[in-house]
Amino acid sequence: MLAAAPANSGLQLECRAAILMEPETGRVLYEKAPDERMPIASITKLMTLLLTFEAIRGGKLTLDTPVPVSEHAYHMGGSQIWLEPGEQFTLDEMLRAICVSSANDAAVAVAELVGGSEPVFVEQMNARAAELGMTNTTFRNACGLDTEGHLSTARDVAILSRYLLNTCPELLHYTGIWTDSLRNGQTQLVNTNKLLRRYSGITGLKTGTTSGAGVCISASATRDGLTLIAVVLGSPSSADRFHSATTLLDYGFANYAAAPLPTLPERPLELAVKGSAEDSVPLDYAALPETILIEKGTASALRAELTLPEALEAPVEKGQTVGKVSIFQDDTLLNEYEVKAAADAPLLTFGGALELLWQCLLGA
Repeated sequence: MLAAAPANSGLQLECRAAILMEPETGRVLYEKAPDERMPIASITKLMTLLLTFEAIRGGKLTLDTPVPVSEHAYHMGGSQIWLEPGEQFTLDEMLRAICVSSANDAAVAVAELVGGSEPVFVEQMNARAAELGMTNTTFRNACGLDTEGHLSTARDVAILSRYLLNTCPELLHYTGIWTDSLRNGQTQLVNTNKLLRRYSGITGLKTGTTSGAGVCISASATRDGLTLIAVVLGSPSSADRFHSATTLLDYGFANYAAAPLPTLPERPLELAVKGSAEDSVPLDYAALPETILIEKGTASALRAELTLPEALEAPVEKGQTVGKVSIFQDDTLLNEYEVKAAADAPLLTFGGALELLWQCLLGA
């Protein structure tokens, strides 16, 4: 596996913690104090956004759902769009306010819509963080304002950012907006992520700034088929934040590439099954990516190996792992991908065997 670049690899980063991750595989290419717990300011809103998009996908909400504004949401400090109690926006408008202007009041209003109340929503945030493996994260609110115990790490932010990129691509529609407006043009929105205008290939994700967290960012960018996530926490200034994120992304794009997956010597479309009325099952290679992360200049050393049994024993269930594809660079294993059965092959019962025999006799 590719090793993470050491913290002394020559990168000059003005921040407390940082990490560079490739989201397809989750490989870490650089890290600096990646597991130190600290405030993350408005990067918190990435979890708020994840739960919201999951509620939309689950059919509980739509982008046209009206979002009421409570007194609690109205009283949020920090960055906001100055919501008034009783005022209503659609969920789409609130998402734009959160992603573009990092509006705390909009984030809390959406949290109340999704969870019923902010405390219940925070419980959902923490449960989801645990499910994602964010082992050093504790949320205390939905927007990221400094609160005792509201802490995360660069690694956990990268895990969350990776999950969003891989499962909620619609997020990038919102985080890629540079300017927008609400209230018929009366409220102007300007993206807090200035890399959208400064860095080639930038797609998102989220900035954050508080006195306790310092200046932070989780930035995603794609060039030549390679996507990277750069997380920077605890920078002393906005300029330091963007410079550190740029330095990380430049390092990644300069040293790594997305190479086409090497061709398999053979790729059978089905596999024989014993003990079933089905002679074979089709194979599913959907887990194979189109590209694989490599160090630049080493694509010629890639090879793929397919491991499959000669036959399967019934019963076989659709989605069952039946083999694997291993990707090597020389003799180093880079990654493994599952090959699955694409259909069921039930166990042949005594009655089923008699029926098959009878059909064969009739056919004769």
